[in-house]
Amino acid sequence: MSRPAELRRHARTSAARPRDGETPHTLTGEHAQLLAQVTARARALLAAAARGGSPEREARALTAYLRAEVIRQIRDEEWLLFPAYGAAPALSRLTRDHARLRAAVDAITRAASDSCPPARLATLTRDLLTQLGRHFATEERVLAALGRPAAATAALGAQPHRWFPLTEGPVIDLDALPQAAAADAVRDRLRRLGRDEAVELRSGHDLNLLCWQLADGDYGFTYLSEGPGEWRVRVRRR
Repeated sequence: MSRPAELRRHARTSAARPRDGETPHTLTGEHAQLLAQVTARARALLAAAARGGSPEREARALTAYLRAEVIRQIRDEEWLLFPAYGAAPALSRLTRDHARLRAAVDAITRAASDSCPPARLATLTRDLLTQLGRHFATEERVLAALGRPAAATAALGAQPHRWFPLTEGPVIDLDALPQAAAADAVRDRLRRLGRDEAVELRSGHDLNLLCWQLADGDYGFTYLSEGPGEWRVRVRRR
């Protein structure tokens, strides 16, 4: 089965996309970063659905990213970016698009949680990809027409989107995260854990201070290794 036209279009390499590990300074670069991550997860879901199996795992990965990063991008744009343009009437179109995107993410999240037929999940995924790509292009065009270059929300103080892939798996390599950002990045990952789910923190440095910063009654900490060369701690949501 050939890849849908939507995926071919969205997966094209963009000159605006930052290199791995970089945080973009422009909204165009930030959008490219988000779209690449959404497209990769959508491609995995569509491939699983095409094989005739249940894309439950792939749907969870996609919806987790949409809820954590795409919805946050929408919120950060409205709080951090749009005020720089004053009360421009054109912003009302963008906020309406944001409402439609929230509804689309809610729809695919409900479908995934209800274990709907794979064909339905695939249709919702393709529709969301098309909607997201069109909105990003429209938003960049509208803001450029207002005469002010659009900065990335991360450049305005929002959390960089590159943190999500670094904390997504069952093991978090803390040495790959900026030291000053580690606690916030891990805290966001812990919020995404389901009841009795666990994640392992791993580092070449002592984790006692970080675990103290993360201490919360909702989580249990089990030390698996305490140096000297490697520290490992399992964090489980109660």
